[in-house]
Amino acid sequence: MSDVLAQRQAAREQAQRLGWPGRRSEHFRALPPPVLERWMQAELPQETASGWSVEQSAGKSVNVRTLNALDANDRSVLLAHLPAPQDDRAAPFAWAHRALCTSALHLQVPASAEAAVVRLSHRAAGAVQAPALIVELQEGARLVLIEEHAWPQQPDGVAQNLVAQIRLAAGAHMQHLRIVTPDARDRVAHHVQVALQGKAHYAQALAATGCGYHLQRNTVELIERGAESRHAALVLNADQALDYQMVGQLAAPHTRHQVETLTLAGGKAKSVSNAYARIAPGADEADVFQRLTGIALEGQPHMQLRPHLEILHDAVQAVHGATWGQLPEDALFYACQRGLDDATARALIVEGMARAVLARCLGDALDDGEAPLTQWVDGPWLTEAIAAQWHREPVHG
Repeated sequence: MSDVLAQRQAAREQAQRLGWPGRRSEHFRALPPPVLERWMQAELPQETASGWSVEQSAGKSVNVRTLNALDANDRSVLLAHLPAPQDDRAAPFAWAHRALCTSALHLQVPASAEAAVVRLSHRAAGAVQAPALIVELQEGARLVLIEEHAWPQQPDGVAQNLVAQIRLAAGAHMQHLRIVTPDARDRVAHHVQVALQGKAHYAQALAATGCGYHLQRNTVELIERGAESRHAALVLNADQALDYQMVGQLAAPHTRHQVETLTLAGGKAKSVSNAYARIAPGADEADVFQRLTGIALEGQPHMQLRPHLEILHDAVQAVHGATWGQLPEDALFYACQRGLDDATARALIVEGMARAVLARCLGDALDDGEAPLTQWVDGPWLTEAIAAQWHREPVHG
């Protein structure tokens, strides 16, 4: 236990030495995070509190294990799965997480003809949280993962610093729906790191609302030939802050990386969509697509849309673009021509755009009307979340 405590204390000191990301950082200059003290406790916690609840489809053999980060053996397993903090401006988050993390959820998915379905919910109590999630798909494995984050309100808000590590072996397929709905006073930082082997396919759809500070930072490495990743982010942000960062590393031939974001903002919201992709030398026929869209629904929100490509090979395909504006007037006109009032027309158009972004990412996972992802997309969450952000009654079709 003394060795574990020494490691955690050293991680705290490393975070303090590095200094917290600020405006001098390229990735954090638009929305610098709160200072280190807001993400740490005065003393390191000595009790494990997983906070994860797990539900999986009947008959599937996903191995679920909780690692105790206060136990020396479990901690060594945990650190073996989590990559060492990189030499970048996000490193202080990683070191702070190592100091505070007391447990991790570890999922191992074997190969199967049918996709396993796992629902995760994280609702840990406490003003400061450092959860960890490790997901491993073996060669040929298939997984549908629905991950939801919501928690009891705290008087001064919650600070949650999460690290998720996802690895797909050759030929594995994963559809990942992430739903993050913090309270307005909360501070949230999620770091999702994905590594894909040959012909692995990963699709992540994020639905998130703003809060006092909200960072969603994704890093995906396409390591071997034929790996493919698709990412979609739906951001609902009224008067709050949300920073979405996507870093794609295409290191092998015939890899494909797609990013699409839709930010719906209002009031005095601050939203950033920052997509960066690097095509390495020798990544022949690599393909990158970035489309970032921001729509001001009301007020004067501040939005930054920043697609960025670094191309170090000639024989590639790369497309990027950013669009900012209001709701399309022609769509509003036609909707009102069909007898809808202005508020109803706007709500239906916004909901349609949001569903389209999620559907393009999840793709064939939505073909089966009984599938869990289809049920969520067609369910009430999206309608109610849009209505809640702008204080309107839900519009049901």
